[in-house]
Amino acid sequence: MASFPMTDPPVITIDGPAASGKGTIAARVAQALGFGYLDSGALYRLMALHAVRSGIALDDEAGLATLAASLDAAFGDGDIRLAGDAVTEAIRSEPISAAASQVAQYPQLRLALLERQRAFLRPPGLVAEGRDMGTVVFPHARLKVFLTASPEVRAQRRHKQLMEKGLGANMQALLEDIRQRDARDGARSAAPLKPAVDAILLDTTGLDIEQVVDRVLRLWWERK
Repeated sequence: MASFPMTDPPVITIDGPAASGKGTIAARVAQALGFGYLDSGALYRLMALHAVRSGIALDDEAGLATLAASLDAAFGDGDIRLAGDAVTEAIRSEPISAAASQVAQYPQLRLALLERQRAFLRPPGLVAEGRDMGTVVFPHARLKVFLTASPEVRAQRRHKQLMEKGLGANMQALLEDIRQRDARDGARSAAPLKPAVDAILLDTTGLDIEQVVDRVLRLWWERK
């Protein structure tokens, strides 16, 4: 059997572009294995919301990095809090999601949040999702998965999510936003969006959530 990079406790990374389904998949895989779960995107969304509330411009890299040091964030039981305030829904709004993609391009901010993300690794293991989990944050993860899907399919999924929450959404605007995020995430100098060299690519275009979760779990057990 081939040897794989190891961490102890073990880590599974699930990376991919916006609206690729990585959050839902990672959370379900973590639940199935009894592992911890890191939604790295939530940290950047929290930073975006923190910046807006603090009056820090989204293009002020030094200011954002300094602000990251005072990020009072708490995660627990599906609840995310910023300075004690429940912000689970607020950070999922389209404006904050777009702002998070903007601030995430800055190297100083990414470095400031690196150790905070690694601190999530505790026994019995961790499933970490984001855009650079397998390339930067946990380069020695035991299993690395990179989810893909066409921009059109991802826009449709995001539209469905928003409609189910009772939020209005324009399909063309969502598609354009996803394309812009893809371009920004792929072109940034710090931790650009790309699969790790040892990641397994999984195209979810024609798959439902249960099928993707099952495939990831099977990949995991093959490495045990």
